[in-house]
Amino acid sequence: MSDTYIPGSCNIGKGEIRRRQSVALLGGILTVAYGAYLISQNASHALRLTTFIPALVFSTGWIQARKKFCLAFGFMGTFNFGKLGELSKVATKEEKEIDRNTALNILTQSIILALAITGLIYFWPK
Repeated sequence: MSDTYIPGSCNIGKGEIRRRQSVALLGGILTVAYGAYLISQNASHALRLTTFIPALVFSTGWIQARKKFCLAFGFMGTFNFGKLGELSKVATKEEKEIDRNTALNILTQSIILALAITGLIYFWPK
């Protein structure tokens, strides 16, 4: 694992990665528990769509941890490889653009994964 900033590839270190892994774990637990509850209660399909929210928390945390890239930092033009909360600014306009493209890609992937998970709960037989 890299411990230095690489535009569009790596903008967080071990501490930030662990933080995103924790978010993914929490989102995953909430998604499974909430989805199981909705299915067990034969909830309406409209209500099952609300699974998207915890699924998005899970998918965003998971993808960021796997890619070692924070989408918020990518949009803000920052990175962190030190203590949590100590951000550094991206140096050039070109690097900021590369990071924003990666952040947008991660956001898109997160939404697609959350939609797939939501679809699984939505279409689960009553």
